[in-house]
Amino acid sequence: MHKRICIMGSTGSIGRQTIEVIKEHPEKFQVTSLAVMKSIDELEEQIHILKPKKVVVFDKEKAEILAKRITTKTKILWGMDGLLEIAADDDTDIVLTSVVGSIGLLPTLKAIEAGKDIALANKETLVVAGDLVMKAAAKMGVRIIPVDSEHSAIFQALNGEQTSHLSKIILTASGGPFKDWTKDAIRHATAKDALKHPNWSMGKKISIDSATLMNKGLEVIEARWLFGVDLDKIEVVVHPQSIIHSMIELRDHSIIAQLGVPDMKLPIQYALSYPDRIRGNIPRLDFKEVTSLTFMEPDLERFPCLSLAYEALVAGGTMPCVLNGANEVLVSYYLNGEIGFYDIPKYIEKAMSAHRVLEYKTVEELLEIDQWVRRWIQSQIK
Repeated sequence: MHKRICIMGSTGSIGRQTIEVIKEHPEKFQVTSLAVMKSIDELEEQIHILKPKKVVVFDKEKAEILAKRITTKTKILWGMDGLLEIAADDDTDIVLTSVVGSIGLLPTLKAIEAGKDIALANKETLVVAGDLVMKAAAKMGVRIIPVDSEHSAIFQALNGEQTSHLSKIILTASGGPFKDWTKDAIRHATAKDALKHPNWSMGKKISIDSATLMNKGLEVIEARWLFGVDLDKIEVVVHPQSIIHSMIELRDHSIIAQLGVPDMKLPIQYALSYPDRIRGNIPRLDFKEVTSLTFMEPDLERFPCLSLAYEALVAGGTMPCVLNGANEVLVSYYLNGEIGFYDIPKYIEKAMSAHRVLEYKTVEELLEIDQWVRRWIQSQIK
């Protein structure tokens, strides 16, 4: 029996690799729906290959253009309403959310309410609304299976272990492209420099987050909610080889690690096939070719975004939402060459200082804060 899959963000890096996994296992998986922001040319190719029942183009004008070009029975939807429709579709078993940013929050909640399992590649969902999302998943008996390589590693390492035995989570970070750069050199780094990740092939936003170490900060917040642990039980270590994807330490001081080549198809395949493990076309890790595995503490002076994420998690409430919204806007400015590298943490810190922490109860409250911080950052930059 096929596992029926909705892919939100099908033309992004994770979405494309998910489709590769699905094409390698046509007897296991079937795509029911796809969603993109506006990349309709690539989406059109995916429609012809995968034949989904529904697709969503967030941009309405692009959706209308695509509708005129598609001759199949595929239903074309648009906007947030379209995302919410496919998230709750009766024909879907698991929703893979790999859209970039907090736009993934509402569809993820809708899918959970509809009883769908979530393959989560959109870390911003838990950063912004971790408490709300995890409570909804527990209420509906829905599984949230992480797709991030680090959280997938922890998820796998915890299999069969009692939560009470967990001493700490150890998140590994590659260190990004500026790991060996001086602070002054980093200050003048362009977006082109920041996009040259040494180990992973990723989208632009996550590549910049990796360069600032904000990506690791967001992962710390995500881990807090996914695994129900406080900040003092989460440690970050820089591991440049990206062979150990993350580790757990148990109360007897045993450490369990998940290792593999840096290839996102492995955690994607595991999330889709869970609890089964299936054969894949992922390269094997050859220990004869691994000359060393090294580790070091992250440098919070050169990469202050990580410490800002720690501060946001400690502050709690709406503060992680402010951190995330500010970062999304500032990364966009940096990619456009409008601000410098260290303007990203500078303005995030300003936004956090300007915000009075609130305890949220609804997603609407969080969306209001998200819009406020985006406007606030834009007013500061302009």
